[in-house]
Amino acid sequence: MSKIIFKLIAATVFIATGMSYPSGAYAQVNAEQVLFIGRNVLSMEDYMLSIQYFNQAIKAKPYLSDPYFFRALAKLYLEDFKGAEEDCTLAIERNKFKTESYKIRGFARQNLGKDSLAIVDYDAGLRHNPEDKYFLYYKAIAQGELKKNDEAEQTFDKLLRIYPKFEGGYTARGRMRIMKGDTVGALADLDKAISISKNLTNAYLLRAHINAERKNWQDAHNDMNMAITLEPQEADLYINRAYIRYNLDDYFGAMSDYNYTLELQPYNPMALFNRALLRYEVKDLNRAADDFKAVLKYEPENFHALYNLGLVDMERKHHKEALQSLEKITQKYPRFYPAYYAKAEVFRDMGNMRSAMQMAHTGDELVARYVKNPEKNPLDRPTIAAGKTHTVDKSPASDEDEDELDVLNRFNQLVTVADRGAEVSLTYNEKVKGRVQDRNLQVEPEPEYILTFVSGTETLRNVSNYFKELDDFNQHRYVSDKIYLEPRQSGNTDESQLNTLFKRADYYEDLKNDGHARAADLLALGVVRASLKNYPAAIAALDSAILKNPDFTVALMARGAARQASLSLHPVAEENEMATELRQRSEAHQMQLAIDDYDKVLNLNPRLMFAWFNKGNLLSRSGDYTSAIQCYAEALGIDPDFGPAYYNRGLAYLHIGNKRSAFQDLSKAGELGVLPSYNLLKRMK
Repeated sequence: MSKIIFKLIAATVFIATGMSYPSGAYAQVNAEQVLFIGRNVLSMEDYMLSIQYFNQAIKAKPYLSDPYFFRALAKLYLEDFKGAEEDCTLAIERNKFKTESYKIRGFARQNLGKDSLAIVDYDAGLRHNPEDKYFLYYKAIAQGELKKNDEAEQTFDKLLRIYPKFEGGYTARGRMRIMKGDTVGALADLDKAISISKNLTNAYLLRAHINAERKNWQDAHNDMNMAITLEPQEADLYINRAYIRYNLDDYFGAMSDYNYTLELQPYNPMALFNRALLRYEVKDLNRAADDFKAVLKYEPENFHALYNLGLVDMERKHHKEALQSLEKITQKYPRFYPAYYAKAEVFRDMGNMRSAMQMAHTGDELVARYVKNPEKNPLDRPTIAAGKTHTVDKSPASDEDEDELDVLNRFNQLVTVADRGAEVSLTYNEKVKGRVQDRNLQVEPEPEYILTFVSGTETLRNVSNYFKELDDFNQHRYVSDKIYLEPRQSGNTDESQLNTLFKRADYYEDLKNDGHARAADLLALGVVRASLKNYPAAIAALDSAILKNPDFTVALMARGAARQASLSLHPVAEENEMATELRQRSEAHQMQLAIDDYDKVLNLNPRLMFAWFNKGNLLSRSGDYTSAIQCYAEALGIDPDFGPAYYNRGLAYLHIGNKRSAFQDLSKAGELGVLPSYNLLKRMK
């Protein structure tokens, strides 16, 4: 079993809504306001940008704990575990009573392999809150990694006594029990976890691992099917299922899984290697050779592939190529006797009996010397791809106990992913923001279109982002920077782009403060502030632009998009009932203001399909699916090849139970390049 792999799903971010604040240049930084913006940006998963805001807060007030804490959280999501550890230490130095800092630092230390230090942090947190779920959870896992199984069992017992419905705890304890050989106890834990939640990929994988070791191939296959349903884009899972199908004598199914893996990852050496072996077994020799050659292109030292390529070439009567491959094997591994027997067969087939007898004699001598004294005359053991893989019926730890001949007999068996089945996904925090369905099966609508200074990347989609008024604006060069209409992107902004955006913001902010800003300058300021996810400041700038020019279509579109994007901020998890009601009212008000902006745009330009599309997204978000469907239909009436509108209309149809229309739209969306359509169709069918 490998070192545990950590995955983050959620973050602790404390966000207020409905606040307004001045948007002055950053020369004089209000640390609290900048921290507020950074936390909002962090909740929207733009970690690089959030770090820029936290940096500004730290420069303004280096004695505050929160900027270091939130910067550590952002670094954690970026898998900069060392940086997260250091920032947490700085946060703790400034406020030792903030227990979340110990949790993040412990989590980072676990990922750095510092399990003992992580336990120290968890113990510090447990002194303040002895029943904290995730302090107990992480501590138990760290104890298991340190092989302190009895202590880990005690911690898991306490955790599950307090939280008997915590499925993650049963999964993690099941993994630990597998590691110490208690498969009966592990199965009980995994069964319990799955009875609580049917959406636990790792629980199914761990149970499939146990069933495969026990040769319960059908049960293992059922569990792998469930895991793939939950993570249909995870290529490694198809490799594991193919191995199981192979053992069920389902060669067609195994081949299908390898083929699909290579659709997801065309350069996956493991899938290529296994498919080559399967093709070799069914005597599809030419294509088997092609696959082995592809493996060697990416892994030149993969002697398993080289040896099998030699065997394939031998059967194809490509004697010269076969001898070249086998010669490389014996040069690297001079005591690997099967290569000499293969050489003997090639020479025999060529009619060179003398060389054939010499090679066979060398192989016999190697085996005889090994049988006589294995310690003094060991046989060579070529490795697979630098030891990255192993067969499912043996764990890596068991290699030391294997007989040399057992290793040689397994030399050309199918391989499966070593670590995926032993992996447990951990969340940083138990508070999951956003919609519940996003935890496992993420179904997101295609995003709204926004104004930005960054041109989008090329995609498979045939969508023309033509916006007449924006094109006129750019043609007249009212500002030096060209503005684009692009779908809103989630995730991190490029660091060089961030630096440029901050410089642009300062430039247009100076114009505004000097009183020289035109409506065009205020539009540019609003666009750059929205790009930096400072939506209140963006809306304020666009308000000023529209005040100067009430029929400024581009500014109205930009303001509607900024208001719409601000709705992506996650609600605070700790808010009380009154705060929840106030936030919901604020969101409803902001949503209506965005719809009003799009209506004004459409009065000025009824054929702007992107305004129809964005309005449809807002209506769909509010639950008014029939009105949303009408908006998407208006957009498609303008451009019948607008794939995102088909996709989002398909989702809206699903929400009202109209599967027939939904499937038609999703199929059309996939045809037009919206790739998630196919995955959704597969799952819905």
